[in-house]
Amino acid sequence: MSSAEIAVQAFRNLENEDIRILQVVETAMSKHEFVPTQMITKFAQLPKDRVDFIVNKLSKIGLIYQTKGAYVGYTLNYTGYDCLAINALFRAGAIQAFGHSLGVGKEADVFDALTPEDTRVAVKFHRLGRISFRQTQRKRGYVKEHAGWLFQSRLAAEREFRTLQKVYACGVTVPEPLSQNRHCIVMGMIDGTELAKWRGLQHPERVLREILRNVRKTYMKAGVIHADLSEYNILVKQDMHILIIDWPQSVTVEHQNAAELLARDLKNVLSFFSRKFGVKAEAEDAFDYVSGKKRAFTLSVKC
Repeated sequence: MSSAEIAVQAFRNLENEDIRILQVVETAMSKHEFVPTQMITKFAQLPKDRVDFIVNKLSKIGLIYQTKGAYVGYTLNYTGYDCLAINALFRAGAIQAFGHSLGVGKEADVFDALTPEDTRVAVKFHRLGRISFRQTQRKRGYVKEHAGWLFQSRLAAEREFRTLQKVYACGVTVPEPLSQNRHCIVMGMIDGTELAKWRGLQHPERVLREILRNVRKTYMKAGVIHADLSEYNILVKQDMHILIIDWPQSVTVEHQNAAELLARDLKNVLSFFSRKFGVKAEAEDAFDYVSGKKRAFTLSVKC
């Protein structure tokens, strides 16, 4: 069971005082890796015996970690951070109920949820730190070595949410960004199957053309490059239209490596279509098309 699944279950049994203690620990973690019990008591404005009871409870159900050394202190883990984000999203009216897990990845957990209007949405919990620091830093230039993973995950969520807002407004086929709190994003329902999992497409050339049209729109209208585009974050829906997901590594067209990153995105996509479906396009031709130097590009289909 993932930490997000544990958090969804635990949240249902949390009381207001439990949330208050989690919030105090979160705030004090800006100055303390482990927050002393005395400080929690002071800022929670609750009797010491009540605070002791609550932190023991939160520790037992896996929302905070305890350390004993020169003093007894507590720090949030991802599950506790999840609960704080869930609480904020519930209070903001962004979600009303959680459904089942849609997927657990290296850097995110995604859940099915309902809004108060009974609309199905997806909730994405960013999870930096599941892979090594070096690997994370290589993929995301904004990651700093001494910053905590909870903070870095929040930055990733904020970054992805801003990008989704920008590209969605320009008509790029991405999940609609609805709300964001801490390391969580609420977005339109993610329907479709990863392109990598499709054994066959009836008209693969049409899918590739739609992908490149969206990359062009992302570049020319939104001024953004995905920077991690591949067959694993392009979904093909039942109607054979696409949905592009996972945008936290995106950069603007002003980025110093913009041309290199765009070329890499295109290489990933074109190599996949050539290898899997026999649909080919020249990399330079596709680059000129998506960057606006040409109005069209040429595809060849292996019979």
